[in-house]
This record gives sequence, C-alpha cells and structure tokens, in this order.
Amino acid sequence: MFNKNNKRQQSRALAAFIALASVSGAAWADAYEEAAKKWIAAEFSPSTLTAEQQLQELQWFIKAAEPFRGMEINVASETIATHEYESKVLAKAFTEITGIKLNHDLIQEGDVVEKLQTQMQSDKNIYDGYINDSDLIGTHFRYGKVVPISDMMAGDGKDYTLPTLDLDDFIGLSFTTGPDGKLYQLPDQQFANLYWFRADWFERADLKAKFKEIYGYELGVPVNWSAYEDIAEFFSEKVKDIDGQRVYGHMDYGKKDPSLGWRFTDAWFSMAGAGDKGLPNGLPVDEWGIRVEGCRPAGSSVARGGDTNGPAAVYATTKYVDWMRQYAPPEAQGMTFSEAGPVPAQGNVAQQIFWYTAFTADMTKAGLPVVNEDGTPKWRMAPSPKGPYWEEGMKLGYQDTGSWTFLNSTPQKQRLAAWLYAQFVVSKTVSLKKTLVGLTPIRASDINSQAMTDAAPKLGGLVEFYRSPARVQWTPTGTNVPDYPRLAQLWWQFIAEAASGDKTPQQALDGLANAQDTMLARIERSGVQGECGPKLNEPRDPQYWLDQPGAPKPKLDNEKPQGQTIAYKDLLKSWEQAAE
Repeated sequence: MFNKNNKRQQSRALAAFIALASVSGAAWADAYEEAAKKWIAAEFSPSTLTAEQQLQELQWFIKAAEPFRGMEINVASETIATHEYESKVLAKAFTEITGIKLNHDLIQEGDVVEKLQTQMQSDKNIYDGYINDSDLIGTHFRYGKVVPISDMMAGDGKDYTLPTLDLDDFIGLSFTTGPDGKLYQLPDQQFANLYWFRADWFERADLKAKFKEIYGYELGVPVNWSAYEDIAEFFSEKVKDIDGQRVYGHMDYGKKDPSLGWRFTDAWFSMAGAGDKGLPNGLPVDEWGIRVEGCRPAGSSVARGGDTNGPAAVYATTKYVDWMRQYAPPEAQGMTFSEAGPVPAQGNVAQQIFWYTAFTADMTKAGLPVVNEDGTPKWRMAPSPKGPYWEEGMKLGYQDTGSWTFLNSTPQKQRLAAWLYAQFVVSKTVSLKKTLVGLTPIRASDINSQAMTDAAPKLGGLVEFYRSPARVQWTPTGTNVPDYPRLAQLWWQFIAEAASGDKTPQQALDGLANAQDTMLARIERSGVQGECGPKLNEPRDPQYWLDQPGAPKPKLDNEKPQGQTIAYKDLLKSWEQAAE
C-alpha cells in the first residue's frame, strides 16, 4: 500500500510540475531567473566566474531549455562523492533553473557498464545520458552506437551548446578523442592513481638514520620500484612498531573479485614499464599489452606482438604478489578494492604504491589517525615510482575520467535535454564548487584558481600534482582496447590465479593473453567493428617480437637496480621549475 500511495504522490507531483513548467510568459521566465540567483548566492561559490557572469551563463540555460520544459530526463553514473553532489544538489538546481525534471541515478560502476551495454545491444533507451568511464573510448568509436560530442555540437545540438563551455579549458579531452579525431565523450570528473605515504614518518630523524644505515641512501619519495620495495621491507620487517602500533610498509588487496581486474587494467603494467612509449597511451602496444596495426588490434600475446604476458608484465605481477604477501597486513589478501581503500587512514600503513586520489576527501576527515589537529594531513601524495622497464616518454599511471556519453538509441529530444544537464554540471558556474566537494578536477581554470591554492595545504599534494607538468603521464585506458566490457572481465579471473598462488605469474598471464586473443578473434569474426576492428597477427616464435624495437621488451638481467628516492620538498620544487 505504501509503495502504491507513494507512486500516486510522485505522479501527482510530476503532473503539477509539468503543468507549472509549461506556463509561458515573462512572469515564469522571471521565476527561473530568481531561482538562478538563489542558487548562485546559496551554493555556486566559489567560482572562477563573477556572480554576474554566472547569471549570464544560467540565463543561457533558461533560454535553451524552453523546448524541453516539462520533460523528465534520466541519467546515470557510478556512486562517488562528485556524482553524489550532482545527484543531490546539481540535479535539483538544474530542475529549478530550467524547468526540466532531472533524475540523476547513482548505481555501481559495474551496473553503469551493464545498462550501457544493454542499451547498445538492444537499441532500446534505458537512460538519456551516462557518465561512463573514458576507458570505453575504444569501444565507443568502433561500434557506432555513440553520438560523438563533436558531431552533436556541430549538428542537432548546435543551438543547445553552451557558448562558454570552453573545451580548451578541459584537461582530459585527449582521453575521450578517437583516432578519427572526434570527441566521443565529455569529461565530468577525473582522479589519478598515485603514490601515498606517511610524510610525518618519513621525516622522523630516527627512522631516516636507521633507513640510511641499512640501505645506504635517504628515506624519501621512491623514484623507482627498487626503493619502494626497500621502504616496504624497512617498515614491515625492520621497524615493525611505531608508538606501540604494528605497522606495515605496503597496502594492497587480493580477493578474487571484479575489482582485482581494475588493480591491473588501471595501468599497473605501464607503471612497471610494459608497453610502448606514447601519450596518452603507448603505440603500437598499450599498457594492456594489446598491439594495434594502424587502428586494428593485432594481438595481446607475445607470440602475436603483444605484451600481456611479456617479461615486464610478468615482473609487475610478480611484484604485486610478493609485496602483498611479504609487506602488507595479512588480511589484505582477502580484501576487495572497497574493503582495502579505508585501511591506510587507520594509521598503520607507511606507503601505498597504488592509491586513488578519489580517496583524498575521506583521508582528510578530522579525528583520523592520519590527520593533524589543525586539519592538515600527516600524509602526502606523489608521482608513482617507475619500474625497471619504464622509459621516458611512457605513461606512468592511470587516471579515471568519468565522461558524459550519449547513445544514438536515445530519442533526440531527450538526448538534447540531457546534453543541457551535462553541460550544466561541468559549466564554469558550478565546476569549481564541484571540484572542491569531490576533488576530481576537470578544468585548468579551476585547478589554477585561488580557491584551490587556499585548499591545497589540507589536500596532501593533490593541487600541486594537478598543477604540475607530470600530470600528463597519468591517463585512462586508450583506444587499443576494442571492447572494454568484454575484455576487462577476463582480467580478474586470471590475476586471481596468481594472487592465490594457484599459478605462477607467467602461467596466469599466458592464460590471460590467450583469452584476450580468443576474444579479439571472436570480435574479428563478427565484423561489427568495421575497418578498425581486430585483425590478429599469426602466432610466431615469441623471440621474433622480443628482438624487435619497443614492446614486448626482453627480460632484463637486473630487475632490481639501485633504489632511488627524492625529498618531497625537492620534488615540489622540480614541478614548480618545470611549470615556469
């Protein structure tokens, strides 16, 4: 009975809203403008725009929304702080300012991909817009199911494209652009995968002296994996206890779960040095180990010219397994991504090589063991250390870029109304406030604002990183991956075999490479991806490919060179000098 009554109430409320929204005339236009002024004063501050400029931008939305007023639009995204702010605050503001009823659903990341896949395959509209990871760029530009943003802006969306959208201000457009030069998705939020460490411990004179005595160099931010391993061993096995608490030099997770796949597809191999040089992704071999010839995926096994099971990937997987077993808390092996994420904030972990900046807000809460009484963090973030196979010119880590994606199966009018909302939540009127709430910046103007300078001391290096020239080396999955959903689901199943010890890293990656090649061959046979679909190389002696320049690279004689570190203050200084 409650559900039925609730639905009747919702239906009556919607009918009243549509009736009200359909009223024409200056009085109602004034009401929208008053709503805009209210939101500017109450919520949309700080902004890189003046209040007058904000009002002008919102007046454009009010006018552009006229053909869609009274419609109900549904969009979906994964559940992170940035999208929660959009769903709970910005969707309501958009509704009041434009008269378009906007429902922004928050669902799990896997569910976003599932809904998107279902709509792509059935051509039946489920959502009018998605915030979908740019990791699917290789999928979107090949299948022809997505309306490219650049086509929409030049075509049926031309009159509904914000004049002050300022695409040049977005820092992630290269991630959402296909090999054909078209912009397929519009970035909504970004966060990087960086190195995290307890700066207070690293500055303790007793610990610094002990580390130098044992390892012969300074305790500091590790530049290479050798130093990371030494620091992990130092805290887990040499120090063991700080202020009466058992401490560890590493944190990770290893449970057989889809999140174990992200642990690797989110650029773990490239951090070790697998794949080729090139930004935003290696060419012809990317960080997944997939080789492309032109725009056609040609294989992922070394026998086909790929690098998924090459020496650098095996090294990366071996270190993942060894470090988790030797230097992480014992419970880490049974944890998923979401379970392991909060652990460093509990105060007993010295460093983490694979740490998402999306955790920043949760790691700065008052009262945590890793936060000082004045609200400043005891920890810092820094660039990820490089593995021994890494070369200058390669990507160094992963950056998540959740981006607006529109499908051609969505009715035009609904798609264009959703396009207005997408632009609203990335507009300069609201983007700086959204950045300060979710800490997932997308605009250079926001990153370089005074508000971010003011916030920087409490964000552990986030602002410094995004202002640095280093940030271009952190990128999402690229266009070599022709079907992200189908290929990504293979990774966690095979990596779990190595994590559990059931198979060696080489055996697990041989299985993964062969499974990927089988999937690529299936896509090739279907022919649905056209001239940029897979066209596999014939298998040949792996040594042939190992002898060629670039990836796959032959095994190094010494995979543990001398450890190198840098003082955090010197790192920041080098960024400042490089940015001048």
